[in-house]
Amino acid sequence: MRNKPKHAKMKKKKLKKIILIILIVIFIVCIIYIANTFYSDYKDVKDYEKLNNILIDTSKVTQTRTEKMLKIEELQKDNSDVIGWLQIEGTKINYPVVQTTNNDFYLNHNYKKDESEAGSLFLDKDFDLENGSSNYLIYGHRHKKGIMFEDLIKYAEEDFYKEHTKIQFATTNEDATYEILAVFYSRVYYKREKNVFRYYYFVNANNEDEYNDYVNNAKKASIYDTGVTAKYGDQLLTLSTCEYSQKNGRFVVVAKKVTK
Repeated sequence: MRNKPKHAKMKKKKLKKIILIILIVIFIVCIIYIANTFYSDYKDVKDYEKLNNILIDTSKVTQTRTEKMLKIEELQKDNSDVIGWLQIEGTKINYPVVQTTNNDFYLNHNYKKDESEAGSLFLDKDFDLENGSSNYLIYGHRHKKGIMFEDLIKYAEEDFYKEHTKIQFATTNEDATYEILAVFYSRVYYKREKNVFRYYYFVNANNEDEYNDYVNNAKKASIYDTGVTAKYGDQLLTLSTCEYSQKNGRFVVVAKKVTK
């Protein structure tokens, strides 16, 4: 009977040691996770900063063949999925755009096809690059380090829009200017929801009514009046990113190509 208290103390001491070991392991795992997160963010930022150093033959730059177009061609040597270049003044948005056969791969891969938490700016898989489609629908993550589409949310402020009404989007065929016509909040809707504006399904209009419906719905949803609209046949550009005020929220900017 006298050994019981001693045995209980040893058991309690052993339990404390196990708990301490568990806490140390948890602490180490947390440190590793935090370090990996910081490294991943750092690597993502550095990878995209390298885009500023793409070497091109500037002697080939002309009015019809711009620096962005030459950069696209240079990146295509390593990755044929690179199809365009998007730039918005007043933001950090100055990146290549990629496209593949699905809308999943580039959610977590960069323009070099390396794994990346930041992902890439990517064109919807259904856009027909060969024959053309009505709407360049481009997706991108927001990122806490300010890269990718983080700065797109600046268009929530009308004053920012008034100072930055244009978007530059280039392909290997042209370097075009787009004029913003609508800015709105949206979300990914459930299948059961009816009479809602699913902007993310619109890539190509089968007829004039479908085109006009998209433009009118975008204008109706816009958080301010830009005074700009589009007519059937105008090339559209839609930029879409996440927005966190609601579940599956989205923030969207729609523009039309400026014809010369």
